[in-house]
Amino acid sequence: MHRKAHEAYRETLVESRTGANIPEEELIALDELISPLVRQGQSIHHVAVHNADLLNVCEKTIYRYVDAGLLQARNLDMPRVCRLKPRKTHPVQHKIDSACRTGRTYTDFTHFLGQTNCSYVEMDTVIGRVGGKALLTMLFHSCDFMMAFIRERNTSQSVIDIFNELQDRLGLQGFQSLFPAILTDNGSEFSNPVLLEAQQRTRIFYCDPHAAYQKPHVELSHEFIRKILPKGSSFDSLVQADINRMMSHINSYSREKLNDKAPIDLFSFFYGDDILQKLEMSRIPANDILLNPKMLK
Repeated sequence: MHRKAHEAYRETLVESRTGANIPEEELIALDELISPLVRQGQSIHHVAVHNADLLNVCEKTIYRYVDAGLLQARNLDMPRVCRLKPRKTHPVQHKIDSACRTGRTYTDFTHFLGQTNCSYVEMDTVIGRVGGKALLTMLFHSCDFMMAFIRERNTSQSVIDIFNELQDRLGLQGFQSLFPAILTDNGSEFSNPVLLEAQQRTRIFYCDPHAAYQKPHVELSHEFIRKILPKGSSFDSLVQADINRMMSHINSYSREKLNDKAPIDLFSFFYGDDILQKLEMSRIPANDILLNPKMLK
């Protein structure tokens, strides 16, 4: 009797751990990327190598999804797979290479600030619908001024694209002046510091794992975004013009800790109105500020 109970327990345990641990929306997005390329004759290894910044799962996981029939691509589309004997499975390895943090730890960050005494920016992500659009947020520690950028998906390539666009808009020297150092977390979207730091435009540093308190200002400022875009809401219908308008309202809101100054006024004092124009930000009169979902309607 005890043996039967134990076997039933083991069966339940195994069943609870089978299947794809991925939201439906993310699986659909993965299928739209992977399956057409596999059906063009490309191997999953080739697809994974050349689309690494668009993938949030590892190569082995993609093979598992194909084998389980979760994608439109099938093993029949990969003749070599059909000839291979099944291998023992191993735990999926996390996509992020920890080597990216070498020389960029929080200890390195504090040492860098002590050496340079420069200003810095805290960087983070705000998620909308899982698998949908997301926001990249960047907050200036010196004045609480926060920028946000809409991204089609929460990938490292989307962050690199925003950095490149900002450099085109500001120029290399302008970018270096605004972003001498950036502190962020260990999310996969920030896992390509070499391209983020391209042309020595900035220095990227990472908080210690599970230590969001090391960048508290951007975390707290997300509360303003959540007043307008509540947690769980979708960002899919939004464009950058909507986000710029939202951030103009948020940055025009005065803060008691800034002696009742608004972040946008302090930012203008430090960096000038011409930079504000390049960032497409504008002051909103105090009595016109909206900090609720009606602002985007």
